[in-house]
Amino acid sequence: MINFELDERLAADTLPIADLPLSRALLMNDARYPWVILVPRQAAISEVFELSGDDQQQLWREATQLGEAMKTALKGDKVNIASLGNVVSQLHVHVVLRRHSDATWPAPVWGKGSPEPYDLDGQAQLRDQLLALIDGLDV
Repeated sequence: MINFELDERLAADTLPIADLPLSRALLMNDARYPWVILVPRQAAISEVFELSGDDQQQLWREATQLGEAMKTALKGDKVNIASLGNVVSQLHVHVVLRRHSDATWPAPVWGKGSPEPYDLDGQAQLRDQLLALIDGLDV
């Protein structure tokens, strides 16, 4: 995890939550969706296959366990887990809780509408909920 630096675009669009064994968990600053981004804390990685086999498995454990915990605790209808990297090449995985009533259902969240930044209370409340979920993971 030496020389890890978060891409400036990810840093500008997110709020820090916590570090998992492999990844830094970030809250996407868009109140339309509970949306976490996991970024493996490794230098110069842009593709999942560039991680070791063990780290690939760890990343998937972190994403799936977090997604399951979010779906249960935050009462979602679906969890979208994806790694795109077309705009930000640094490897990152989106864990997005979806609800039938959300702003873009059933379309993908990317490129739809304008982000709605959290107010300080909303940010603190969701961050605390996510931190508690992360603390409860078995990763």
